[in-house]
Amino acid sequence: MRTLVTGAAGFIGSAYVRHLLGRQAGRVTVLDKLTYAGDPANVPADPRVRFVKGDVCDTGLLAELVPGHDMVVNFAAETHVDRSIAGAAEFVRTNVVGTEALLRAALDAGVGRFIQISTDEVYGSIDTGSWDETCPLKPNSPYAAAKAAADLMALAYHRTHGMDVRITRCGNNYGPRQYPEKLIPLFVTNLLAGKKVPLYGDGRNVRDWVHVDDHCRGILLVAENGAPGEVYNIGGGTELTNHELTNHELTHLLLRACDAGPDMIDHVADRPGHDRRYSLDDSKIRGLGYRPEVPFAEGLAATVQWYRAKGGPR
Repeated sequence: MRTLVTGAAGFIGSAYVRHLLGRQAGRVTVLDKLTYAGDPANVPADPRVRFVKGDVCDTGLLAELVPGHDMVVNFAAETHVDRSIAGAAEFVRTNVVGTEALLRAALDAGVGRFIQISTDEVYGSIDTGSWDETCPLKPNSPYAAAKAAADLMALAYHRTHGMDVRITRCGNNYGPRQYPEKLIPLFVTNLLAGKKVPLYGDGRNVRDWVHVDDHCRGILLVAENGAPGEVYNIGGGTELTNHELTNHELTHLLLRACDAGPDMIDHVADRPGHDRRYSLDDSKIRGLGYRPEVPFAEGLAATVQWYRAKGGPR
């Protein structure tokens, strides 16, 4: 098995490569543009791994690189909502145009399987209950809209060309090696450096937190046992906390973990179009045998310790 993994010098993609190497004896090609959130040091130093610096929008490069691979797993994306609000063009370019370029290259090369990595943010915000995979897409940020468009393009390639395309949509990931712009790594690195943390609005927003290792296990399961043309939600599991954790409560957990007090919270104006609540129904992937294995309290403590030991995300 030869697998091309795009965006795998980043947080989730590099974790997936490590899981993949532990699962199979095949070879892995990592393609990454090395933007601010990518770091070649994240890519496992393994003789089975080949690293290529490049852009998923570079059709000439893709035409040379994609042939000979059995599967493509696409993590390449711009992902930070705040950055997408400030300027959406790069999100459209990478997330939509780049995904289509990769799909076309995979189709032309006869690649057997294409896994598109997406997000629960494509569903928008939900007041009560949970989204399943049949819920309509109602993205509220430019980032989420670009990811939704990529999902639809991937499904169109399945329906039009018969490609084996499978999509995963996960909750908010956390764990080691995450670039410090999302809530957990930003707050941890700020607090460890003696800086305040910016908490949006009233802090009552709720997210479905999933440890990166659980997310990667879910992706592997979909790649191995999922069905073509299907979408699979990957959740962290409310049973791991028995409580819907608000950002306000999470902030106080991080304050305690970093030996800081509530005076380190900087209450800032809410983000435009800020989604209030995310909640995934992941019963479909659980039918394949998925279960989150990392209890949130343990995963969070280990994540804080990683940043403390490393002095940063890299």
